Formats: sequence, C-alpha cells, structure tokens
Amino acid sequence: MTTNERAVRALRDVLKRAGNTACADCGAPDPEWGSCSLGVFICLICSGIHRNIPDIGKVKSLRLSCWEDSEVEFMAENGNEAAKIKYEARVPAYYYKPTHKDCQVLKEQWIKAKYERMEFTQDRKSLVYDEGSRDGMLMKRGRDNGQFLSRRFVLSEREGTLKYFTKSDAKEPKAVIKVDTINASFQPEKIGNPNGLQITYLKDYSTRNIFLYHESSKEIVDWFNSIRAVQLHYLKVAFPGASEFELTPKLTRNFLKEGYMEKTGPRQTEGFKKRWFTLDHRRLMYFKDPLDAFAKGEVFLGHRDLGYSAHAGLPSGTHSNGAWRHGITIVTPERSFLFTCESEAEQQDWLKHFNDVTSAQMSPQEYSVEALFKHKH
Repeated sequence: MTTNERAVRALRDVLKRAGNTACADCGAPDPEWGSCSLGVFICLICSGIHRNIPDIGKVKSLRLSCWEDSEVEFMAENGNEAAKIKYEARVPAYYYKPTHKDCQVLKEQWIKAKYERMEFTQDRKSLVYDEGSRDGMLMKRGRDNGQFLSRRFVLSEREGTLKYFTKSDAKEPKAVIKVDTINASFQPEKIGNPNGLQITYLKDYSTRNIFLYHESSKEIVDWFNSIRAVQLHYLKVAFPGASEFELTPKLTRNFLKEGYMEKTGPRQTEGFKKRWFTLDHRRLMYFKDPLDAFAKGEVFLGHRDLGYSAHAGLPSGTHSNGAWRHGITIVTPERSFLFTCESEAEQQDWLKHFNDVTSAQMSPQEYSVEALFKHKH
C-alpha cells in the first residue's frame, strides 16, 4: 500500500465521524473535498468558494489528491463539529444559513462571513445586520418597461418598514412596505442576475412583486439578512411570549414551488391559458409572465378539514384545448380551480406540495388571511 493510499484510507475513517458526513457549509451529503486550511469536509460547490478566499483556500479532493500525513492528522484533529463550535458560535437566529439547494450567492456569503470575516465567533463584534436600519441604492426592475434603474431603499426597525424612493433625494417614498408582509427570496435565474432578489409584499390585500439586484453579492445578502433581523424584532414585539425558535420560520422563506401550468377561468368553459405559478406556503399565485409586478389571481389553500383539497384529473366533460393533458383540480369552499401540467412528473410534484399544504394545521394568522380572501373574492 502506498503512502497516499494509507492517507486516503485514514481520511475515510475520519469522514465517518459525527458531523463529517455532510458538507460543513451547506449540509450536502457525502462531501468529497477537504479544506487543509480549516480542517473541514465540504462538497464540490463549496470547495470552489473556499478556493477563491485568500489564506483559507487550500482544498483537496478526498479521492484524487495526494495528502500529506500532517494534513490527514490536521483533518482528524479538527473536523466539522469542531469548526462549527468555533466559527458558528454566535450565529443570530435571523441569519439565513443556506442549504445545498440554495443559490451560489447565499452559500458564498455564508462561507465568507464564517471564515473570512469571522462574524460568528465567540468574541465577535456587532454585526451590520443588527443596526436596526439600512439605507442604500439597489437596482430595481421597472414595473412597466422592464428596465433596471437605481433606486434608494430605506429599512427601519423603529418604523417596521421598507421604503423605496425613485430619486435619492426625494422627500416622499414611492412605496412604504410593512416588514411583517414581506417575503424575500433569491431568484437569480428568473431575474437574470446572480444577485437577483425578489421582494414580495401585500398591497391592498394583493401580492406585489419587486425585483432587485446589486452588483456586490455581499451588499445584496446584507440587505436580505437585515430585512430578516428587522422582521424578527417586529415579531418579538408582536408575540412577546414566543421563542426565537418559534418565530424564525415566520421570517422570509423560499417559495415551495414555481413553474408553468395551464388554467381555465371560473366558468371552466374558457380556453386553457399558460400561466406562471408561484406557491408561497398557502398562497398559489398566477402571473402572465414570471416578472409581472402583480398576480393575475390568487388561490388560498386552507386545511383539508375546511373543504380544501387537490387531486389529479379534471371533471368529466371538461374540454382542454391546450397541449398539456395532465390535469389537477383544486377544490376550495367557494369553487374549483382547473389546471393542466406539461408532464406527469410535474403534475405529481405540484400535487405533493398542494397536499402537504392542505394537511398542515393553520395558524391564527392564516385564518385571518383566509377570511380576507373570502371577503375579497
């Protein structure tokens, strides 16, 4: 057995230890890379981010690289659990820790915040996200012309708002958004920018989308986590008895699913038209175009005991004029909604999400939203 074969076998033993079986940064299973600088086991994608950070960027493949005995010993002495204790000692509850399913910009800034800026160590100083306010310029997509223009945004913990202004010196904001109605999610493919952020909020009981980016990946992720910090502060005031653990899931969240389906109108005799759908927990919204500012319509998905359900297929006699044949019927107490999907796989994936939502217990706030939907529709 060669020296390197012995080293690789020793590394495999270290890899089996608790904490080392998933990527130290994004949680992806079965990491195939190691950081010789930090002593952590990481996935291929995170290893590429590490490689671009000076001073901590020495990474090696567990299978393909030659390992020195001293490097193997270093990995054995450290590992993912020890690194977590050191580098994640004080991660704020609101800070979004990306998973392997999240986009590159979130992973990149999480890794840099941990190891390069050392923001979460035991002796860390105050964080930029904790300042309670933020004021700066972001590129915002125009609602009608689709052009991105620089706009001033102001986040205020004291007021519980996010405002934006069409001019940096404007006295009156173009919009005042209450932080408790905001959702924010990174949408690089949809927006066409690696730092693309979608802000969704309620305006007159309708959902409004704005699409943003900043050339600096740190800047846009700082905005994202600052919004989450202000939201958590707001929720702590609103629900003084609740723990941070209970409140954190109420902060910004990723959409459960997005994609195209065809739908017909309320009389179910109109032609099926292709629409872009976004499932944001209990709100199923549909748009003519993925970058539309307002949804053309929304469906509230309540609990199945209240008369909400989803199943495969369309009612007999339904004439589907479209090319898509894989039907879904959503039943609500007021009416049924008919959709078709391009493939059976898409149909089954949408149904899984719809049934997961209608099986989940509703919170008091969701009963209020349901009542608003019934009043509005």
